[in-house]
Amino acid sequence: PATFAQRESRSNASGSERKLPLRALLDRDTLMRSHLLTGLLLACALTASAAHGDGSHAEYLGGTRSDIPVNHAGDIRLVDSVYFVFITRHTEIKIPYERINLLEYGQKVDRRYLAALISPVFMLSKKRQHFLTIGFQDNEGNQQAMMFKVEKNDVRLTLVTLEARTGQRIEYQDDEARMAGKG
Repeated sequence: PATFAQRESRSNASGSERKLPLRALLDRDTLMRSHLLTGLLLACALTASAAHGDGSHAEYLGGTRSDIPVNHAGDIRLVDSVYFVFITRHTEIKIPYERINLLEYGQKVDRRYLAALISPVFMLSKKRQHFLTIGFQDNEGNQQAMMFKVEKNDVRLTLVTLEARTGQRIEYQDDEARMAGKG
């Protein structure tokens, strides 16, 4: 049996052009578009889930823990029902939620003055950095603290989950942080 392309080339060579019905063209076009859209949506979903991984991306800025280098990036993992976990390439910190006694959230807002030289429209834009401080008691009963810079897209989920797991209320540094943290 000849393929569609072979039949088309024979019919064109004989001088009589064979046209497909409009309905067949529309159905084929619609089917191709739906397959393409499905493929794109699947690719986006897989990329988003792979990019997010298992935790909230954060950077340890400092605190009382000497075993974590300052300005070290890692993931805050809140899937464990017993422990707050911070994982970097070299370190894994586990803190029982029951020992966490302070959750504080704040923002640092910078206007983009340098970009305003290019266009005054940039003067209206702001760059926000999101900070989370966690206070807890260690095994010896000493008060400890860790401060993180949390990625913008991970802030709300991190705050809500920490409140639920620890039973502690988030302390917001100001009203703007309260609005950003609660959505």
